[in-house]
Amino acid sequence: MTEVIPSSFERVDTTDDSAAEWMSRRYRRAERAFVRLNMVTTLTGSSTGADGSSTSISSRVDRMILGAIRREADVVVVGAETVRAEGSVLPKTARLAIVTATGDLGDGSLRRRDGREAPPALLLCRPEHADRVTAAVGDAPAEVVAVPSSGAPGEDATRLHPVDVVRALQARGLRRIVCEGGAGLATQFVASGMVDEVCVTVSPFLEPVHHPFLSLAASVPSEVAGMLVDDAGFSYRRLTIRR
Repeated sequence: MTEVIPSSFERVDTTDDSAAEWMSRRYRRAERAFVRLNMVTTLTGSSTGADGSSTSISSRVDRMILGAIRREADVVVVGAETVRAEGSVLPKTARLAIVTATGDLGDGSLRRRDGREAPPALLLCRPEHADRVTAAVGDAPAEVVAVPSSGAPGEDATRLHPVDVVRALQARGLRRIVCEGGAGLATQFVASGMVDEVCVTVSPFLEPVHHPFLSLAASVPSEVAGMLVDDAGFSYRRLTIRR
């Protein structure tokens, strides 16, 4: 792994014990509150591979960076569609929040890692969907959170707006937020203006684009804050969103 931006060109052996701390320093944020987006995409802009998930376009180093980003977070936000496609293990160092309208999380979801204790997932839904979500999750390790609408501009009455998601999490003291998609939720978060930084892994694959990484209707000004590359051809960028 080589650091290209800033142009230190420092290298680290990602199999070495010191690699995790080296990575953590590059993804550390001093702020007490922020919203990050962390995603992986192919060169063609697809957020999924042939298996319909992001797993096949990821890498061991990408997962190492995922760990570094999660260690900086209070809560990881994902959409229920992503949980159904990929499953979900409750994170070791952050709460898991799932945006859902139905409570349908698929089979084998919300597992605790190796039997370790972890706080239940937060299932975020509109108040009118709370009873349905509660009935659907049954005895899964989850807490249903009804999120009222603030009437944000351009709000879709059928889904939660990112503004309301962020406010609901901050009200619970979860102020360092990382959205991990999928592509639809990622697009909503970026388009809403709630995201401070985009962390994106670009994998060296050419895949059909069934689920674009982002489907933006307007430009979002940004600048590169950091970039790492590895010997397998993956690149790892941090983009600061300009206000």
